[in-house]
Amino acid sequence: MTTTATRTEPRIHRAWWVAAITMAALVAAAGFRSSTGALLVPLEEEFGWSRATTSGAVSLNLIVYGLTAPFAAALMERFGVRRVVAAALTLVALGSGLTLVMTSPWQLWLLWGFAVGTGAGALALVFGAIVANRWFVRHRGLVIGVFSAASSTGQLVFLPAIARLAEGPGWRWAAGLVTVFALALVPLVLWLLRDRPSDVGTTAYGAAPVSGVEPAPVPRRDPDVGAATVAVRTLREASSSRTFWILFGTFWICGWSTNGLIGTHFIPAAHDHGMPATTSASLLALIGIFDIAGTIGSGWLTDRVDSRYLLCGYYFFRGLSLLAVPWLLGPHVEPSLFVFILFYGLDWVATVPPTVALCRQHFGAERAAVVFGWVFAAHMVGAGVAASFAGWVREWRGDYFGAWLTAGVLCVLAAAACLVVPRVPVGAAEPSAR
Repeated sequence: MTTTATRTEPRIHRAWWVAAITMAALVAAAGFRSSTGALLVPLEEEFGWSRATTSGAVSLNLIVYGLTAPFAAALMERFGVRRVVAAALTLVALGSGLTLVMTSPWQLWLLWGFAVGTGAGALALVFGAIVANRWFVRHRGLVIGVFSAASSTGQLVFLPAIARLAEGPGWRWAAGLVTVFALALVPLVLWLLRDRPSDVGTTAYGAAPVSGVEPAPVPRRDPDVGAATVAVRTLREASSSRTFWILFGTFWICGWSTNGLIGTHFIPAAHDHGMPATTSASLLALIGIFDIAGTIGSGWLTDRVDSRYLLCGYYFFRGLSLLAVPWLLGPHVEPSLFVFILFYGLDWVATVPPTVALCRQHFGAERAAVVFGWVFAAHMVGAGVAASFAGWVREWRGDYFGAWLTAGVLCVLAAAACLVVPRVPVGAAEPSAR
């Protein structure tokens, strides 16, 4: 009787429903985060705030976003993915909703920086990595690629609408859009998301069943051990590994060159060259379109190609493309700028699937999510530093040339560093860090 029930169910495996709601939550988290670049100029014009003030709030948002990730991973281990995700969506909605009534810079820093940063940080790519590791054996790299593309999808869905709302009815309508979308997802998360396949009597997709139910790929932790303790202990253990610091440093540069520079300052930089905000926002959305293909393709390649070589290529060509940006921006969209958008879009977060794979290979399934949480924290700290750095460069020089040059050089250095990561011996099943 039990066997028949389990055979009629998997026409669509439960893992795909979990993946769908995970994708939607990642899109929601990306929506408000990607809106900041479109809202900088309207906020400055309404309140008279400087670029350093608004960039500082974005920096705080990105840093808090990143530092939340490893602790959120540990919280998901202890309290369950579903509860943490529902709470995080509510916090994002609360933070973005309260911006409608803010009047002072400290409120911008509190709401954008802490509230939205914390809520969105719990919905970062670490969340996607946990779901992929628990629910998928077959196509795991591809699924992580799809989840990574969710940030671009959020950008694609929200950014053009946010830019038009900011220029039309006003930026408050843009913040309200994100609030409503995040709140609408909470009941769907509570309904569809589950912590582990064993919670619903099934196995991970592609796993061989063991007596009808497979044990969870990531063992449940001791409930008496706090989430903060788990996160800090994992950091202490991983920090003895050279591989950890290479991944930490290269992902720091990844954040610098994506969310921190392009995600925050591309629209203001294009505005400096006379390009309308709606046009530059559409170009960022176009990056999102190409990144969906690029990141999914990167996930497919990660299942087949050495992740070290993939990362080397991604960072090297990203660096070259960033060095060309100062000569491509202008009041009109030239064909050369479209080439940059295509190339950069394919590479935007293509680094995520091979980085997740290296974390799993070098640190094992049990610690991979929290280790990647710390690596991801470096990504967002790098983004936060870059957002402020580029704002200061703009205030000091009156343009972004120094910011583009710095990001390009850093990416080339990251490409070289990836080749120093040790190779995992064939047949070594997720060894412990050394």
